[in-house]
Amino acid sequence: MSNHIALSRAEHREIRINTDHSVELGDAVMSCVTTPNEFRSVQNHYPILFQLNAERDEYRTVALFGFTQGENLFLQNGKWDARYRPLAIDIQPFLIGLPKEGQGDHQVHVDMDSPRVNLEHGTRVFDQDGNATEYLEKITQKLHALHNGYQSCPAFINYLNKYELIEPLVLEIELLDGSVNRLVGFHGINEEKLQALDGYALNELHQKNYLLPIFMILASMSNIVDLVERKNQLISND
Repeated sequence: MSNHIALSRAEHREIRINTDHSVELGDAVMSCVTTPNEFRSVQNHYPILFQLNAERDEYRTVALFGFTQGENLFLQNGKWDARYRPLAIDIQPFLIGLPKEGQGDHQVHVDMDSPRVNLEHGTRVFDQDGNATEYLEKITQKLHALHNGYQSCPAFINYLNKYELIEPLVLEIELLDGSVNRLVGFHGINEEKLQALDGYALNELHQKNYLLPIFMILASMSNIVDLVERKNQLISND
């Protein structure tokens, strides 16, 4: 369960945030949401895929960390084994929220039930005088970047759908022990349809600044090999 409340220097001056990464801290996830404004960094480390929200009948873009539910192959000894962590991971246990009245500026909220939140260990959110620490200022910047990314993503997806560039993706990966991991429920870019687009369509995607994110998604798929290597390393260590 979560307990999201607006961050307040009066109520939360003494809280600290454990910034390590582990199963116990909630990092045992096989993927997280990512948005085009961070694709340049994400595509260096993680496959970027599409996932369909059946209830809302819309796609979201996600960074992949593992092949099965609850598997994060980047967790190693309390650390995250990659130079860049997606924003949706890095901002935990914070999020952007609205005031209780539902109107007004967005606020920084904190999940007080998160195992990261405590009064003894970790990074302070406010200093002794009640001022925001450098850590909180960076978190706030990341929250706004993620929020802006969320806002821009539907238009990006709409243009991909317009040109039918999203297709179901099924990957069957054989591991060192002979087992096969079958990755289903995700979608990727249809390269044949992308290559077949005429000049008008390509120019439209270029003018909207959508071509580069598309190519970054395609480039990110090479990271599947790294995930397989990480999985095989776990098998070898068992």
